[in-house]
Amino acid sequence: MRRRHAKPTPRAPKYRVNRQIRIPQVYLIGPEGEQVGVVSTDEARRQADEAGLDLVEVAPNADPPVCRVMDFGKFKYSQKKKEKGGTKKTKAHSTLKELRVRPAIDPHDLEYRLVQGRKFLEEGHKVQVVCIFRGRQRAHPEMGHKVMKRVAETLGDISKVEAQPRMNGPRMTMLLARK
Repeated sequence: MRRRHAKPTPRAPKYRVNRQIRIPQVYLIGPEGEQVGVVSTDEARRQADEAGLDLVEVAPNADPPVCRVMDFGKFKYSQKKKEKGGTKKTKAHSTLKELRVRPAIDPHDLEYRLVQGRKFLEEGHKVQVVCIFRGRQRAHPEMGHKVMKRVAETLGDISKVEAQPRMNGPRMTMLLARK
């Protein structure tokens, strides 16, 4: 029978605070981040008490150890936040969504795509309308312009045209953004 050992969980570093620091001299960093220099530990504790904060040993392996005057509770909280990976965004930032249409699109299909486009715009996304031309349709870009105009007019109440329709090879693109 083979035993499996559990991996040790990484521990947060233990910081010595106030009376736990028993070294005669420390390198002190003040509450505003200013470097005070090498002082006695009693002097460093006195300065921390005057500021109403804690004396925290931040670099115990230095010579002399580095201590900082700070609010230890806030420091522990920010360390825990960093460990977790920061804050999560509540709302996704604006991304680009694409609506694909054709120059000879069926009116019902266009209506369906317009509903999707409206939903994207209401969520705060930008919408790129792409009209794809195939074969002989490329000889009639005015059909694509007609479709693009209809999309812009229908979604005009909640969007503005950020980039006018223009041909790029077999594709005509237009960019809409929320008003």
